[in-house]
Amino acid sequence: MQKITIAIDGYSSTGKSTIAKQLAKALEYVYVDTGAMYRAVTLFAMRNGFIEEKTIETEALVKLLPKINLKFEYNDALGFAEMYLNGENVEKEIRTLEVSRNVSEIAAIEQVRFKLVEMQQKMGEEKGVVMDGRDIGTVVFPNAALKLFMTASAEKRASRRYKELLDRGDDVTFDEVLKNVEHRDYLDSHREVSPLKLADDAIEFDNSDMGLEEQFERILNYAKRVMEKQ
Repeated sequence: MQKITIAIDGYSSTGKSTIAKQLAKALEYVYVDTGAMYRAVTLFAMRNGFIEEKTIETEALVKLLPKINLKFEYNDALGFAEMYLNGENVEKEIRTLEVSRNVSEIAAIEQVRFKLVEMQQKMGEEKGVVMDGRDIGTVVFPNAALKLFMTASAEKRASRRYKELLDRGDDVTFDEVLKNVEHRDYLDSHREVSPLKLADDAIEFDNSDMGLEEQFERILNYAKRVMEKQ
């Protein structure tokens, strides 16, 4: 079967990365976590003091964008690629709630999006790629053969994220996580540049009451049917 591009968009904590990794492994495709790229830029901005009390020094960050090098390196032990920022493994640091609080604002900066979209499009030139994010089916790969839009209730998503953070040892409350999920939903959907929205030809997939195995099997079947038609 001919290889295709699979674009997975949706709200935060809907399991986009999980299903994308599963699909990539099953189909022997390349997986690209675009959210990790925006998180890495956010971490860079935080480390350089460009974020202070929700105020972002946009001009200072944009000036240093050429000095930001992002790379995915596959970890055999973990079974997926980790994010490297200027040669440093920052996979754990970019998953903190502090980064989550700021990533939507950083992702809304036009120059940041242009830089990362260009990188993402280059990664998918040969097809055979599964990419997840907020604007993959609408901006990065508008001609993707399969587009999915993942959704679930805010409470369900906050519960999943809360458990994930607790398992990591982070000191957070459920209310903090829920507030962050709802705030990110609003920012992602209302930003001027590449807002999160359902593409006209995307399959909307609500996994509020669905187990991981069931959703994987259903989405894998979608992918196989599309591949057979190519």
